[in-house]
Amino acid sequence: MWFLFAILSAVFAALTSILAKIGIEGVNSNLATAIRTVVVVIMAWGMVFLTNTQGGIAEISRKSWIFLILSGLATGASWLCYYHALQIGEASKVVPIDKLSVVITLILAFVFLHEEFTARSLIGCVLIGVGTLVMVL
Repeated sequence: MWFLFAILSAVFAALTSILAKIGIEGVNSNLATAIRTVVVVIMAWGMVFLTNTQGGIAEISRKSWIFLILSGLATGASWLCYYHALQIGEASKVVPIDKLSVVITLILAFVFLHEEFTARSLIGCVLIGVGTLVMVL
């Protein structure tokens, strides 16, 4: 089931890039990010109430709160940078560079989460890196 959701995530991320590039024309990138964020907040809280999981807030540990807040700040910074890059650059070049996050995530998962870094992971990272360079140069 995780694979299906991962594929759907990729499809929606692709749509996000194309829709954003069209929608951001003539709009300040920070304002566009704020509008997008409000929509995401409404959608996320809608799912919380739809699934009746709002009662779980009280059970969240202090550590989880800290890391969820830090993750939110990182997301905000990523979105602000992404929208600005998308506004001033071509989607076909901005998006592949943004997807270098896959390589960075694998490295950070190895360093901080002690996840396994295999030969296959290394080859994949190199291919993604080289593929990104080929696409943007």
